[in-house]
Amino acid sequence: MAHDVCIVMTTVTTPEQAKALAHAVVDARLAACAQTLPISSCYRWEGKVVEDGEQMILFKTRTDQFAVLEAALLELHPYDTPEIIRLPVDGVGEKYRAWLMGEVG
Repeated sequence: MAHDVCIVMTTVTTPEQAKALAHAVVDARLAACAQTLPISSCYRWEGKVVEDGEQMILFKTRTDQFAVLEAALLELHPYDTPEIIRLPVDGVGEKYRAWLMGEVG
């Protein structure tokens, strides 16, 4: 039943922002797990191509909780236009899935 699990991705500027956002979301039981990674992003913003260091956050959650998680991210996120992308999960181990389903919601 992998379709009931998804990964929600966002980015923030600093490790401190990533840690705070990850902690808030997991504490609110909107995701079972959050992983943060340093990345380099290249994007067009306000007519210019920009390259910045950012922190990517990957939230593991239930698909039916995406709208609630998205609303929380929009409220808590430091960016005016945050990247919030839901990625489908094609397969997931049953033990991990059972743990995740029990932690979210």
